[in-house]
Amino acid sequence: MKFIKNHLMFILPLMAILFSIEFYLVFERTTKSYEKILTEGYSMLVVTKRPMTLKKFQRLNHQIRSLKEVERSNIISQVSKGMTEENAKKILAVLPYFYNLGLQSYVHTEELAFIKKDLQKSSNIKKVETFDSAYEDSYRLFSFIKFMLKVFIVFMAIVSLFLILKQMQIWKYAHKERMQVMEIFGAPLMLRSGVLFRMALIDAIISALFISSIFYAIQTQWALESHIDIITQNYQALFKLNDIGILMISAITIVVVSVYLVVHSSKGEQE
Repeated sequence: MKFIKNHLMFILPLMAILFSIEFYLVFERTTKSYEKILTEGYSMLVVTKRPMTLKKFQRLNHQIRSLKEVERSNIISQVSKGMTEENAKKILAVLPYFYNLGLQSYVHTEELAFIKKDLQKSSNIKKVETFDSAYEDSYRLFSFIKFMLKVFIVFMAIVSLFLILKQMQIWKYAHKERMQVMEIFGAPLMLRSGVLFRMALIDAIISALFISSIFYAIQTQWALESHIDIITQNYQALFKLNDIGILMISAITIVVVSVYLVVHSSKGEQE
């Protein structure tokens, strides 16, 4: 029972760190997909004196991705009701050109202002409407959510790392005599710490596989039945096969660093 408890005290905080890492990977993939949806749904309105092509707009700013012209005939049909055809033609002759411009990525509000400034440098452009008030509200909310989640993930990882180091110290004291005897006979540091490495590496592999299986189950069983749009649309981002490798490498790195810190701290105490 004590053996299981000792290993659980190491596995649980390690799984918490690996869960944080995997959650961060999933969060980054999902938010990138969501940012793409927000980008595709956003467009700025530009009014020009003469017709302009997409390439001309892109020369002004590289962030311009797409162009959609607003049909002037539709505008004329709405404003020229009750007018003669001749007057409608006169209005059409002086009417400027309207374009909806899409962007390459979900940019910061400051960069949106730079894009507007670049477009206004052209003498052919009369007006640029970025709808920056609504854009800024959604951008700040989205950025705040991303920031808070990242802070929570980092905080949980730090607390879990301290618990791992504490458990590693317990293992070190349990094998203290054995390690000291090996030190007397001139065994190198890696050999003396071998028992800690072996115990921790087994737990690291178990933790990495367990977390991988959880996210794989979430992707294959829960995601499609969740009826949450952002999850069902991006269920493939919830787990990827290379995540297993990332978790394995992360777990082994945490083990190596933890053993190194604990062994060297004890070396300082002995001296």
